[in-house]
Formats: sequence, C-alpha cells, structure tokens
Amino acid sequence: MSGRDPFCQPRRIHRGAALTLVFAGVLIAGAATGSFPEPDGPARKAVAGPVGPASRHEAVEEAAAEAMADGKSPMEAAERAVSRSGDRWGAVYSEGEYEEFQDALDGRYTGVGLWARQEPDGRIEVTKVQPGSPAAAAGIRTGDRLRSVDGDRVDGRPVTEVIALLRGDAEDDPAGTTVTLGLQRGTRAWSETLHRARLSTDSVTARRLPDGVTVLKISAFTKGSADAAREALRAAPADGRTVLDLRGNSGGLVTEAVRTASAFLDGGLVATYDVDGDQRSLHAAPGGDTARPLVVLVDGGTMSAAELLTGALQDRGRAVVIGSRTFGKGSVQMPTKLPDGSVAELTVGHYRTPSGHTVDGRGITPDLEAGPWPLRRAAKVLAGLGDPS
Repeated sequence: MSGRDPFCQPRRIHRGAALTLVFAGVLIAGAATGSFPEPDGPARKAVAGPVGPASRHEAVEEAAAEAMADGKSPMEAAERAVSRSGDRWGAVYSEGEYEEFQDALDGRYTGVGLWARQEPDGRIEVTKVQPGSPAAAAGIRTGDRLRSVDGDRVDGRPVTEVIALLRGDAEDDPAGTTVTLGLQRGTRAWSETLHRARLSTDSVTARRLPDGVTVLKISAFTKGSADAAREALRAAPADGRTVLDLRGNSGGLVTEAVRTASAFLDGGLVATYDVDGDQRSLHAAPGGDTARPLVVLVDGGTMSAAELLTGALQDRGRAVVIGSRTFGKGSVQMPTKLPDGSVAELTVGHYRTPSGHTVDGRGITPDLEAGPWPLRRAAKVLAGLGDPS
C-alpha cells in the first residue's frame, strides 16, 4: 500500500481489480474511441436533478479543486467525494494507474502471468499460466491451488481482489518488484517468490476439438481482439460449429465487442445505452456470418462488454447461451481529469440488451446450464443446431 489515508484503502483494491481485469470497459470505450460524449460535452451538463450524474462529476471536480487550493491532495478529496456519491462503480485513478488501465486495453500489463478462478468451496485455483511468464518459469501449473499472496490468505476472496494482489499497485509495484505466493499441488505445499514483469496478453485463441467444433476463446476485448476473432473464424470451416467462449472475460473495449458481434450478425441492434438520460444505440455492421451454428459459454466472470455481446447474440436468436449467470456489470462510466493529473470516473448511465433487459446488478441468465463438462454440453447442443457437413 502507498500509506494513504485509511479511509481510501478499500478503494485501492477496487481500483486494482478494475485495472487488472478491465472492469470498466464502457468507460474506456467512450474515452478512447468517442463512442460516448466527452466528459465535458453536452450530455455531461444535462442534469435532471441535484443528484444526477453530471452534478456528481461537478461535486468531485469541486472537491479536488478545493483540496488543490488548500495544498491538500486532490486525489484523496476526489476519492472521498466518489465514496459519498454512493456510485458502485465510481473510482479515482492516479495518473500512473490510468496509464496502466490504458496499457491493459492495449494488451499489456504488469504481473506474473497467472489466471485464476474461485472454486465452489472458496479455494482459488490457477486456470492458466502464460508461457514465458515468471509463473511459468517457476513451474506453476494449471490446477495448482493458490493459498496466499504475500502472506495474505486468499480463500474465499473475490478473484478480482486476488488478481489485483498479484499484479500489485500501479505505482508502488512496477515490473521487477517481488510477490510471494503460497501454493499447493496435491499434498505438497510450498512458496514461490516471483518478480513481476511487463507482459503481453493474447486475448484471442482458437482451437479445434476432435469432433470438428471450433472453440474461439476471447479473454478480454483489448485493441485488435475483434480482428483477431474474425481472422480465427476465417481460418475455421466456413459452415463449422463454433463455441464462443467468454468465460472469465472481464470486458474491455465496447467497440471491440460490437465489432465481434458484427462477425456473427447481419447488421441490427447490439445494445442501447443512456448517458445522463440521453438514449443511444450500438449497431452491428452488415454482412456477418449468420449461418454458422453458435454456442456462447459464460460464467460468473463474464462481465461488462462480454455481457453486452452475450446479450446481443442471445436476444437476436443468433446463439444458444450455456453456463451460469454472468457478473452483472452493465453501467457506463465517464472519466474526468483532475488538477493533479488523476482521473475520476462516475457512472452516467446503463446499457440494455436488444430486448430491453437491464444487465447491471442482474447479469444474463443462460439458456442452459453448463453442467460439469461445459464444452461437451456445448458440442451436444451444436450437434442439434445444424449439420456442418
């Protein structure tokens, strides 16, 4: 920790989770691509009441400006204002943290190269080890149990917090700093001290199952992920059965999610959203592949932009969704730059699926449960959707 006021400490874990897992993908889509209005644009100023989103932004800006004038920390003042606002997804990022956020959307991050999930009994299990990463060099394997991070037990903690601990604070834990992991494999328990490194993510992978089904896995919607997904589909059989695996996909750039939707839809509505009450819509481009039998796999780690894509394919009747209820992050955030270079973000609206279903706080209910063997279940469903021959 950086030694900030204890009042602000819980928010650091929240910010770390957001930075690590690209929680607030809608925010960055607006900031990076212009899909949403700029923070100081007309929509920000259209306030329906004294507690509207725009007035909350103004309150945070005023708190930061007053702190700056008094020789105090604008960032800490903004954190307090965001906390008072009651905004579930509101957060304040230092300049360095915000840069790390943008790096994550470019497919770069600082960490040790581990992915993890929480088992039903609360244990944290390693689900993937990135080749060439510090974790791989230490011999950590998929299926190993992660018991602690720097002496803090992680059983029962949300995966977002665990990953945030692994990657560390954007300013205090850069590449080269160490993190000690408590691990278990079978009856063997041991510790590994790893050095964090700057790593690149491969957010899109494709593989063929023995029965000919193509599994397209998208772990996050970083820049270029839609093009990578389209390229993988072009390399697969034109009429082949496909599983779009969005399990553990924490979101990312909404524009990339919409472009991915365009690969499977022939135009039409992907989602609607509002910014300070101003209604907007997102549409797929025409010409997508609408014939390929498609199943979408989701779980409780499917968030934000991944939920937007899932809702579009489900509501449009384009895919059968299999798995468990998704996370339920369907809100729109906008960034505001503060006097010290830090960035505050507050919720300004929410998005809905093409049928008008609200995602935030509810998630998306799959058409079918996955059972113990999700890919087998998906292959069986695909067999009934169409004959690839």
